[in-house]
Amino acid sequence: SQGLLWAIMAIGVFITFRILDLADLTAEGAFPLGAATTTIMIIRGINPIFATLGGFVAGMLAGAVSGFMHTKMKIPALLTGIITLTGLYSVNLLVLGSANVSLSGHNTLVTMVMNLGLSKLNGVILLGLIFVSLVVLMLVVLLNTQVGLALRATGDNLAMGEANGIKVDRMKILGYMISNGLIALCGAMFAQNDGFSDVTSGTGTIVVGLSAVIIAEVLIHELTIGWRLLSIGVGAIVYRLIIL
Repeated sequence: SQGLLWAIMAIGVFITFRILDLADLTAEGAFPLGAATTTIMIIRGINPIFATLGGFVAGMLAGAVSGFMHTKMKIPALLTGIITLTGLYSVNLLVLGSANVSLSGHNTLVTMVMNLGLSKLNGVILLGLIFVSLVVLMLVVLLNTQVGLALRATGDNLAMGEANGIKVDRMKILGYMISNGLIALCGAMFAQNDGFSDVTSGTGTIVVGLSAVIIAEVLIHELTIGWRLLSIGVGAIVYRLIIL
């Protein structure tokens, strides 16, 4: 069940790490940002579905900041991620109001599926399958559009993409936004699964994401983009089995 949730984050890491060929550490700040945003929205009475989407949007904004610094301020990708995740620590504290906040007694996506008669384990597995399927489907559609092909071309060959009229800076910012939006979405799901949000929850998340991507690529070679995204879900589950 946790592997399915981590798969969302791993797919986000795949966007920057493989498609854009960038080392982005913003993940460790975007993950708790999504958790914090969703937690506060749920506590304030907002529907868990909209709260989860709110966490996704918050992650996209964090990605936009990283993308802007990297493309417009010409800061190296690795340093950009470090700056953003450091700054997000204060932002997450400001959003939560304290180091951690409990969701006990509040309605979440997990409690909603449990109200259907499912156990927590089966409910989380169902949520994981639904969200991973939706993420993969939307990314496959996007990456096969003109914008998506431009995004992939930017990562494959930056100079050639620019020579062919692609606004490579815009594509990079878009990639940053999608990546960190998905990572924040994973954080939002974990907050509802664990029943609380913590400002330090993002520590080590980039390791999990990269491990899932690498395991997927080692296990299965030469896949189309859709099957590669699905294989990352398998990689995340295998990683969780390994560390257990």
